[in-house]
Amino acid sequence: MSTTTAKTAGAAPAGKRRGRGSLGVQNVAGWLFSTPFLVLFTVFMAFPIVATLAMSFTDFGLRNVTRPWEANFIGLENYTKLFGDEKFLTSLFNTGYFVVIGVPLTLFLGLLVAVLLNNGIDRARTFFRVGFYAPVVTSIVAVAVVWRFVLDPSDGLIAGFCAELGFTAPDFLGSETLAMPSLIAMAVWRNLGTVMVLFIAGLQAIPTEVREAARLDGAGGRQEFRRITVPLLRPTLLYATVITTIGYLNVFEEPFVMTQGGPSDSTLTVSLNMYREGFNFFHMGYASAMAYVLFVVIMAVTVLQLRLLKDNTT
Repeated sequence: MSTTTAKTAGAAPAGKRRGRGSLGVQNVAGWLFSTPFLVLFTVFMAFPIVATLAMSFTDFGLRNVTRPWEANFIGLENYTKLFGDEKFLTSLFNTGYFVVIGVPLTLFLGLLVAVLLNNGIDRARTFFRVGFYAPVVTSIVAVAVVWRFVLDPSDGLIAGFCAELGFTAPDFLGSETLAMPSLIAMAVWRNLGTVMVLFIAGLQAIPTEVREAARLDGAGGRQEFRRITVPLLRPTLLYATVITTIGYLNVFEEPFVMTQGGPSDSTLTVSLNMYREGFNFFHMGYASAMAYVLFVVIMAVTVLQLRLLKDNTT
């Protein structure tokens, strides 16, 4: 009996050691498989983020590219200078205008198309889905060529229709009043497909039993949409609102390709202004401060959206 007990007691620690050994091997294997990602993330994401934050407190410029240690620490001077910079304030206002108009319009049209494709259109549904999503994966250069042709005041598509009706088409991209709405229209057209796909997924996740119960209770189409569909779509609406807002706050390609921020800075956005300061004028410290101000704005807007819609999604 004593010999058996001793063998059992000796076997338990050995089993534990084998278990710990296999767990250690798994941990090492996990770290080895994660190493390529961690290296790439550190080099191309983490380090630039930290370096940009450090640069925002310096006068880093072109002369410091090869000798970064010679940049002078200037504290919060770049940040205080920003809010006295008329061009930055203009770009901040233009970005806000782009978001306030573009986001609701994108969400509304995306939801409308999603409802039609989910319920109202039976034939060629896949064709329409692909058609609406195609601009999302289309190159911005191709999009710019198409929209420049459409908006060209002399030979464009709209100009041709206007000529047929007997009046001259406005210069959409050359007008301070119409340039930004034109860019918003292009952005909505490009991003409509993403929002549409999200809403279609949300609509298809709504149980059919809920809809049938509402209809049995006498709910009409509008009542069903307002009281059943919209409340159950709130999680999808929250996600679509957040990612669309973040994308529009970072708007860069549309003004960069179509207008270069003109005319008279009417389409100058924060991201485009940041690009100019950093890579045209080589005020990299100042551009870094601009980037972190935009980051704080994005965080604040995102937190606000989450708080406004959180209670309705739980």
